[in-house]
Parts: sequence; C-alpha cells; structure tokens
Amino acid sequence: MKLQNSFRDYTAESALFVRRALVAFTGILLLTGVLIANLYNLQIVRYTDYQTRSNENRIKLVPIAPSRGIIYDRNGTPLALNRTIYQIEMMPEKVDNVQDTLNALRSVVDLTDDDIAAFKKERARSHRFTSIPVKTNLTEVQVARFAVNQYRFPGVEVKGYKRRYYPYGSALTHVIGYVSKINDKDVERLDKDGKLANYAATHDIGKLGIERYYEDVLHGQTGYEEVEVNNRGRVIRQLKEVPPQAGHDVYLTLDLKLQQYIETLLAGSRAAVIVTDPRTGGILAMVSMPSYDPNLFVDGISSKDYSGLLNDPNTPLVNRATQGVYPPASTVKPYVAVSALSAGVITRNTSLFDPGWWQLPGSEKRYRDWKKWGHGHLNVTKSLEESADTFFYQVAYDMGIDRLSEWMSKFGYGHYTGIDLAEERSGNMPTREWKLKRFKKPWYQGDTIPVGIGQGYWTATPLQMNKAMMILINDGVVKVPHLLQSTVEDGKKVPWIQPHEPPVGDIHSGYWEIAKDGMYGVANRPNGTAHKYFAGAPYKVAAKSGTAQVFGLKANETYNAHKIAERLRDHKLMTAFAPYDNPQVAVAMILENGGAGPAVGTIMRQILDHIMLGDNNTELPAENPAAAAAEDQ
Repeated sequence: MKLQNSFRDYTAESALFVRRALVAFTGILLLTGVLIANLYNLQIVRYTDYQTRSNENRIKLVPIAPSRGIIYDRNGTPLALNRTIYQIEMMPEKVDNVQDTLNALRSVVDLTDDDIAAFKKERARSHRFTSIPVKTNLTEVQVARFAVNQYRFPGVEVKGYKRRYYPYGSALTHVIGYVSKINDKDVERLDKDGKLANYAATHDIGKLGIERYYEDVLHGQTGYEEVEVNNRGRVIRQLKEVPPQAGHDVYLTLDLKLQQYIETLLAGSRAAVIVTDPRTGGILAMVSMPSYDPNLFVDGISSKDYSGLLNDPNTPLVNRATQGVYPPASTVKPYVAVSALSAGVITRNTSLFDPGWWQLPGSEKRYRDWKKWGHGHLNVTKSLEESADTFFYQVAYDMGIDRLSEWMSKFGYGHYTGIDLAEERSGNMPTREWKLKRFKKPWYQGDTIPVGIGQGYWTATPLQMNKAMMILINDGVVKVPHLLQSTVEDGKKVPWIQPHEPPVGDIHSGYWEIAKDGMYGVANRPNGTAHKYFAGAPYKVAAKSGTAQVFGLKANETYNAHKIAERLRDHKLMTAFAPYDNPQVAVAMILENGGAGPAVGTIMRQILDHIMLGDNNTELPAENPAAAAAEDQ
C-alpha cells in the first residue's frame, strides 16, 4: 500500500492545477471586466445622469413667493396690505411617525384638533415631499417654544410668510373681496391657463372682489433660490437666487372715509348705496349691508363661521350693490320720459288728466296711482316732479313693450355694467321673447303698463340705476362705472382708461334737459316728492325716488307698513345728483323693506351734505308722514 502512494502522477496533477487556475483566472478577468464596464457606465456613459440625480438629492430649487401688491384708496390709504405671519410646517416623508409628532406638538405650539384635521385634509391633496402647514399665525411665544424643542422634530420647521390683512374689516368686503387658500379648482384653472408654475410658493389667491378681478396684476412673479442641503434635508448654503417680482400696487377710485360714513348711516338695514363721479364713472363708494369680516377667509374660515354666514337670513355674502336685483320703480321715469320724447310718443306739451287711476282701453282693468285722489292735469315735467304713475301708464301703453325694452336697454338695463368686479348680475329688462321662454306664455298689453313705472317683470341692480343716471347727466354719453384708478408700474402711476362706449342714440338735447329739470323739481319745487328733504340745502340737487312693491295689493286694499310683516314691506329707492348745474356726484340707494332707520330721503341728504359740505350733522326737518309717503314714490 505504501508503494502505491509513493508513485504519484505529478504531471497529471500539475496539468489539472493549471486548468483550474486558468478557469479561475478567466472568471476573475470576466468579473473584473464586468466591474470595469459598470464603472465605465457609471462614471463615463451615465455620468451626467447620476450627477444630476445626486445634485437633486443635494441641491434643491426652492420657490420664493412674490409680495402681493397693496390696494389703496384714492387718497393713498392702504385698504389691503401684507403682514408677516409665522407658520409651522411638516414634510411627512421626513417624519418617522406623523401622528406621534402631531401629538407631541400639541403642548409646544398649542395645536388643536381643528389644526390637525386641517393638516390631514391638506396632506391628502398635496404632492409627496411637500411642506404642509400644521398651524398658522403662531405667536412669538409659540415660535420661541418650538425653537427650543426643534431638535425633537426632524422634518418640522417654522417659516415666515407675508399674509393678506384687511385693516378696515367689513367696511370694504364687497369691494376689495379677499384672498384665501388655493383649492383644487384653482389649481385646475391655473394649470389650464398655464399659470400654475407661478404659484409654486403661493398659498393664497384672490377669491372675490378686486382681489379676484385684478389677480394677475396683484400677484407678481415667483422667484427661486438654489440651495445645498444635507442628508437630513437642512439647508447648508445658498448657491443662487432669482428674486421674485412683487405684484403691482393699485389705487382705487374709492374714498375710505365716505365709505365708512355711509356704512354708519345704513347700520341695521339691508341696503346698498353706490356713489359715482359722473364725469369719469369712478366709484367713490359702494356699500352693501350687512357685510362680514374678510379676514375670516384668509387662513381658511371654519365650517361653523361659514355656515353662519351662508344661512344668515340677511344674506351678508351677497353684494347688494351689484348682485341685488329689484324693481327699479319710479327711479326710471326720467329715462322713460326721454325715450318717449325721442320716439315721438309725447311732446313737452303733452297733457293728461289724472283722477287717481288709469284704465286699460277695452278693459275694466284699472291701474292705480300712488296718490289716491290723483294729480289733476299733468304734463311730462309735473309728472316727474310729483311722480305721477298714471302719466307713465299711458306712455308705456303708447310705446309698447318692444320700444320700451329697446330704449331702456340703451340705458344699460338688462345688461352688465362693465364694472371691474366679477360679482354682478344683469337684472332683467323684459321682452316678449323673454316671457315666452320663461313662462311659456305670450306677452299681454297689461304686462306693459307696470313696466312704465319700473315694476312688473323689470328688475335691476343699484349699480345699473346709477349708470343710467350718469347717462342722463352726460346727455347720452356712456361712462363705464369702475373701481380702478391706476396701477403702479416702475414707480409710476398708470391711469385706468375709460373704454369707448357708443352714446345713447341721436337724442335732442332739450329732451335730456326736460328729464333733468323734472328731477330738479322733485328736490326743489314745492310739490316735489323729495322737496322736504332737500329744503335749505346750500347746493342744488336733482333727485328721483321710488317704491318697489314686494307683493301686490288687492283692488280694495290700502298699503300699511305697520300691519305687514317686515320682509313684505316695500323697498325704498332714491337716485340723486349734485350740484345740479355741474354734477360731480351721483348716488343710487335702496333700503330693502324700507330699512331699519331714517327714511331714504334723510339718508340721501346726509350723504350729499357729507360730500358737498363735509357736514356730518345735518339738521333735518321733523318727519312728516304725508311727506314721507309722497317721497316714497
């Protein structure tokens, strides 16, 4: 056995070893080749790609929100401005346990259940690796407490932002509007318009009023900074910055003091007042009551507060000046008169005897005048002064609905006014076609008669009433009512330019004067329906009042406001301009259901005194029921 082991085949073993070594070496070469190939691919072929990925993990582009433009009144008083607020934010992907972190933050920054609910709602609609607000409007104490405890909260940080603030609260809500958090509909619209990238760092957007209408002017251009971050996502250094471009400041035609003064006069009422400069169409005041505080919406209004506003029977969310539609009542009689004169239906000498009613020819239907015993012999001027319904019943009958609608459309009724607000209704100037479409019934002659005194199917906004009056003041030249006075670009004010509108037909100048003289008589002649309220004024006024019925009376019924539910009482309206010879101001007003304070004429006198004299304490004659009834027409 030992002899056999001593004779080994070293040659065979050597050959076997060599073969195995070659195989091993070949394998090593192959593996090395693969590694080298991969290394070449990583370092050479895909260098740019992986460098970019690396930089994306190390270098971040952080958008910087632009500062929103300030909104000023005509005198330079800021009406909407920006103030710094501090907000705690979380990036959920960098937090081990979101719920535990939220619970821990309760004691540090006084986090509430509502805050947590809002965070979860926002998280559900946000992209990954996005900082989500946890709590806004942190106090200095809360900021300091978090700073001390920040080491406990990786992925959570406090950031400062400029947030919109409305210093005058409810006084300007229906004009200025408000900004609020960008929602899904906003994102969809911005994306469709190709503007979404410009809102990368912006949390708010204009939702209402001037803030909404001039969003593109006020918003500005988003900037960005390129920063290097560590593996915990903290910024190490700034590499580059492209500063944002602030939004443009805007100046409005509004006068804040006048706005506030009118608001005090209307306290407790459901009402609207529009004050314009008829020379330019600029709106000096636009008050809608009741109103609400727009600051509630900036950080997101609570469900409870919003429900309260939405279900309030006084509808504070509605801008009555541009969205409230009412029968314009007798305020339209001057325009009906101009139309009838121009159409040849009447002349300045046309006369009519008024016994207190007008009867539809071929019918037993009688239409009553507000003055039960009538006005006696009437012409167009006296009919305007005393607001005689019967005269305008006859005018409406002779003109017919087709001509009436056509002419009143020229005065802007049934159309949008062109105001720079999105929140507007067009009202309704009835036509045969409208009634057939709306009620599936033909137009009857009897439907035309109440249209002659601004009743029936005719509805309009207070702003439309004001625009029509400006057309009268300017002898048919149309001024578009507007709120923007100028924008600030490169440090200079760029004025708003009045668009050209075609005038109201080829109307004899004398016809305009007849209508204006009738309005002058309303305020200045003894039988004028508003004479009582403007007696003794050191300036001359032209006015027209009206009563819009909320429900109809039976033939044998007499209206008594004290015996009717408050919501069923007549609306009281008045339009006026001053001074008569060189009008500088035009006012349209409505008190829903008569208002909760002084008569409409009293308030109109106070507004005009405030504007013309700077007198806030006008002493008016004692209330006279008979005069008040006349003034209502």
